[in-house]
Amino acid sequence: MMSGPVAVLIGSPGAGKTTVGRALAERLGTAFIDTDDVIAERAGKPVADIFVEDGEEAFRALERQVVAEALTTHTGVLALGGGAVLNPDTRAALQGHHVVYLEVEFRDAAKRVGLDQSRPLLAGNPRAKLRALLEQRLPIYQGLAVSTVTTSGYHPEEVVDAIVAALPAHEEG
Repeated sequence: MMSGPVAVLIGSPGAGKTTVGRALAERLGTAFIDTDDVIAERAGKPVADIFVEDGEEAFRALERQVVAEALTTHTGVLALGGGAVLNPDTRAALQGHHVVYLEVEFRDAAKRVGLDQSRPLLAGNPRAKLRALLEQRLPIYQGLAVSTVTTSGYHPEEVVDAIVAALPAHEEG
């Protein structure tokens, strides 16, 4: 296992990456980074605005850079945007890291995401687009995962318990 994040969380929109990531980092006494937050900070505007004003390609280029940096410099908990894993370079960079796929059932993801217009890839018909994203990305998420933890029907702290139990030789405190 290489150095870098103690855990990298991947999953679809609505899987709970940010919520669980914050709780996991707190439990482990380490820092939490959500790559979408870093991207928005660097761009000086929300992710949705980057998509609208600059296009998805510009967002993905910035995302690749932010993820690559975080995988080599961040030692806490890292949450990736749902589509970050679509890039082959990002998938390659994830090899050797403890990647946790947060699995979520469609109905739960749809409920959590709602009609959130800050999620540009779901604009228009969010339910249909979310279902298509889940189906497209599922094999990628599963293929990258060192461990898979379902978030459907579980409180974030229960999800954190499952992740901590799966971390390699990690001792709390």
